[in-house]
Amino acid sequence: MVGFGYDIHRLAEGESLILGGIEISSPFGTVAHSDGDVLLHALCDALLGAAGLGDIGEHFPDTEAEYRGISSIELLRRVMDLLRSENYRLVNVDCTLVLEKPKILPYKPAMRERIAEVCGLPLRRVSLKATTSEKLGFVGSGEGIEAYAACQIEEADEKTAGTAL
Repeated sequence: MVGFGYDIHRLAEGESLILGGIEISSPFGTVAHSDGDVLLHALCDALLGAAGLGDIGEHFPDTEAEYRGISSIELLRRVMDLLRSENYRLVNVDCTLVLEKPKILPYKPAMRERIAEVCGLPLRRVSLKATTSEKLGFVGSGEGIEAYAACQIEEADEKTAGTAL
């Protein structure tokens, strides 16, 4: 089964910027109820969607105080636990960040490693790309950041339950 996720957040000066569970050095960060990690939010939605389990807002609503400021790495852990409890295993993830700045290249290895660790995947099964929107629109003007994620899951048998391919 394949899942697809998308997220977007507004950027504001003085906020922290966390992407893929890694703090990024930037004068601008995301405005959000949680830590605002658009990459992991998109990934959580892709995972939940692949399993037919709804979306991140259903499981972790921004109306609940317990999720205020929560680490998106923790949300991803909970989503992975839910998938395992439903007898699914993750095959791979493919993610794309869209932002004008800062440049993400120096942070990509750490983001991929963090995602692979939490998802229980070999590094080669975690793809992460970054691009700009060529200065077009909300993201292009530097007012926001967006992320796309796709994943493949499969039903686990007794031998493979809880493991990656």
